[in-house]
Amino acid sequence: MTRMTMSRHATAQPSAAPAAAADMRLDKWLWVARFFKTRGLAAEEVDKGRVHVNGQAAKPARSVRVNDTIEIRQPGSVRELLVLGLGAMRGPATVARTLYQETEASIRAQQQAAEARKFGVEPANAQELGRPTKRDRRDLVDWQRWSASVDDE
Repeated sequence: MTRMTMSRHATAQPSAAPAAAADMRLDKWLWVARFFKTRGLAAEEVDKGRVHVNGQAAKPARSVRVNDTIEIRQPGSVRELLVLGLGAMRGPATVARTLYQETEASIRAQQQAAEARKFGVEPANAQELGRPTKRDRRDLVDWQRWSASVDDE
């Protein structure tokens, strides 16, 4: 078996946290645990203050250890996680799920958010922001031309 095929079939397992690898950078852990597609995106989110470790704002280079709690704020949800392991490399999603455990409160909040999305769209989310486009202005003018009003007399 060649080296290329051997590495393709190998699966990444969470490390048992030996003395040399007792911690890992936060941005790398978020990437390995598959919360973000790239390490750069993970670092951006941490820099924006959307990720907290043990209740404190963090920087991308902050060390993450087993049993730390991580709070990730994503659009429409807040996830609270307990770190169970540190992965050596990014692997399949099934392996990534073994690196953390979501808290019960976070799971309940996710379910409530899903129920709320079922019943309809939040009107504030549907509102478009910013200036109207040229097409929007034309539609508005066309609508005003054909609308009847008591004041038009």
